[in-house]
Amino acid sequence: MAGPGLARGTKFLGSYLYQLDEKGRVSLPAAFRREAPAQRFVLMQAYAPALALYPELEWAGVEERLKELLRHQPEARLWVLSLLSNAVEVEPDSQGRILIPGRLKEAARLDSQALLVGALDKIEIWHPGLFETALREGAGRFEQFAPQIFR
Repeated sequence: MAGPGLARGTKFLGSYLYQLDEKGRVSLPAAFRREAPAQRFVLMQAYAPALALYPELEWAGVEERLKELLRHQPEARLWVLSLLSNAVEVEPDSQGRILIPGRLKEAARLDSQALLVGALDKIEIWHPGLFETALREGAGRFEQFAPQIFR
């Protein structure tokens, strides 16, 4: 909860393992839906192999940064286009599910399960095994970051 002088933005924390249904839909956890009520999302792959799910209010900041990048580095145009060409707007249905298009399911190597991980201002969607592998491979380097944050 934000106290005096603290800004309160979207805050996604925790991880949740869900089944993908036969249509490629996954439920958003109730905790995540509470953080972004009545919002649409932008789903894309910014960092393989995970997908990133940005609430529309957070996506506005990403759009501004992309525009700024293009203003200062026009050579980034094709990279920006490649990112945006696979981005989709999604809106949770009445049961809180979002549809993950086939091309993004394939890019993230999702099959029957998806791990939804809170990443502060966005949600990352991972194949559970790939997430565990990434954590295991990076574990030796993680401790260098803790002193910068936790004092």
